[in-house]
Amino acid sequence: MGVMEKMRNSTSSILWILIFSFGILWVLADVDFFGGLTGQPTNMGAVNGEVISFEEYNQRVSYYTERYNQQQNATMTAETRSSLEQQAWNDLVASKLMQQKMDELGISVTDRELIDMVTGENPAPFIRQQFQREDGTIDRVALQAAIDAPENSEIWITIEQQLRNERRQQKMNNFIGSGMRVSDLDVRNQYIKNNSFADIEFVRFPYSEVTDEEIAATEEELRQYLTDHPDQFKRSETYRFRYVSWDIQPTAEDTANTVRDLEEIRDRWTQAENDSLFFERNQSATPYQGSFVETDDVRDAYRPVLDLDVGEISEVMMIDGDPHLLKKIDERNGEIKFAAFSYTIVADPVGTVDRLAESARDFEFYASDEGFMEEAERRDYDVQTATATKGNPFIPGLGQSQQTLLELENMSENEISEPIELDDKFVVVQLLETIPEGTRPFEEVRSQIESIVQNNKRIAAMMERVRQLHGESSSLEELAEISEKEVQSAEDLRMGANIIPGAGREPAIIGHAFSLEPGQQSAPVEGESAVFVLRVNERDMANADEMTQSERTQIKNQLEQQKFVSFNQDFIDQLKEDATIRDNRNQVLGR
Repeated sequence: MGVMEKMRNSTSSILWILIFSFGILWVLADVDFFGGLTGQPTNMGAVNGEVISFEEYNQRVSYYTERYNQQQNATMTAETRSSLEQQAWNDLVASKLMQQKMDELGISVTDRELIDMVTGENPAPFIRQQFQREDGTIDRVALQAAIDAPENSEIWITIEQQLRNERRQQKMNNFIGSGMRVSDLDVRNQYIKNNSFADIEFVRFPYSEVTDEEIAATEEELRQYLTDHPDQFKRSETYRFRYVSWDIQPTAEDTANTVRDLEEIRDRWTQAENDSLFFERNQSATPYQGSFVETDDVRDAYRPVLDLDVGEISEVMMIDGDPHLLKKIDERNGEIKFAAFSYTIVADPVGTVDRLAESARDFEFYASDEGFMEEAERRDYDVQTATATKGNPFIPGLGQSQQTLLELENMSENEISEPIELDDKFVVVQLLETIPEGTRPFEEVRSQIESIVQNNKRIAAMMERVRQLHGESSSLEELAEISEKEVQSAEDLRMGANIIPGAGREPAIIGHAFSLEPGQQSAPVEGESAVFVLRVNERDMANADEMTQSERTQIKNQLEQQKFVSFNQDFIDQLKEDATIRDNRNQVLGR
């Protein structure tokens, strides 16, 4: 039988095989099977399986960058953008977690609630803002017309979704807040703390007077402290790395160009009719000040303006490292009104910054091939070492750098990064070691433990010393005399304060003072920086029954706000800890 004949006889079987194969392909494509084979995710990440899409991530980043540009009116650095991207990501993760928690708790908004938010007696703030008359009432006719207009149908869908989300979030906040109610006792106690005062006298014995010889710690004591307090020395995942850097500094040419720009500004300024508007349009680094000042109060750097005629503009002069123009606007009776226009000298983004970036790229290329240290030595570059901790963008030696931290989190050991642009430098890093989270080894925290143990011994030694002196004296004055110290005083000390004038931050001592009766002298009390013996001369305790309704409401609102802010962050942190969060940003964005 020929081949063609066999194919004709097998046509039915072949068709079924093809149909089955295409069905399998459709299913695999639908579940992103091929994306999984290539290892390339198609979304920015997921929170407990719920996807964070590229679109919503990009929208959130765009929102933050646009707001930054409007508020700062300055060029955004790569490091700033990285921080805003991280903020956008954190917001989206927190939002997903909150939405999931609301679903779990069954928190929802009914259609009836939504209608009340739009057309009810007390509509949502957005509706009130759009349709409120001058007398504070709602223009119901205009509102209904806007609802009925066919061209507004798409807009109303968006508004309704926003109102529904806001109401749902409000319910969630109420749920969280329900467990943090501020009691009447809380309000009364806070009122008393705010309005109770005392006059005290005290003798202070600083811990620093205990010598190092008295508090020497043995190796056994230090190791025992780590055994007894392991939680004090927990660390997150840590990255040890080395790096070379190229500082972004303006060159002499950059300075000359900025001075030349200001000389051109001077010619235009002479023609300006509105100085304030001229400053805004030409983006002066120093703001326009349109008020008179005493001539004696003019800074030395600006005093050349005194020699100008009214309306005259100075030549370019350097003040605090930047070029300035000064203009005398007006003068009267020993006062002067003047303006200082300036530009900040920055590295030229094309000439200077691009040249440094090229140097960094060149180093990274050859270091990846020849070796990091070898290439650094060949170029006579200074190599620095540093450590970074997961979740903490502050890196000793580099400062705040979210970009560097994200890079380190996704590098393998000995890998060399591409150049990273920070606010003031370019860096190329090589990851040396990723240290997993856990209790830090004794050798690494020895000095820290020694400081803690010695400090504890110092406190104990001073406390024992003061107890002996206190037992030998019958009054505060006698204690001061035999210890060769002076009796200090603090008047009108508020119960809710943290600072004792002349003694520093001592909340525990202040609290103890209000537990004493007038004329009563305390036993030795351990403070933050010293041991105290104190006496209360006068004490004026507030009567909570005299609290007005306005004061009660204000205190309650403050306490509720404090509790909510503190608990809400802890609530989000706990949700994150219990969640499965997948971050695909580096793969999707090709970082």
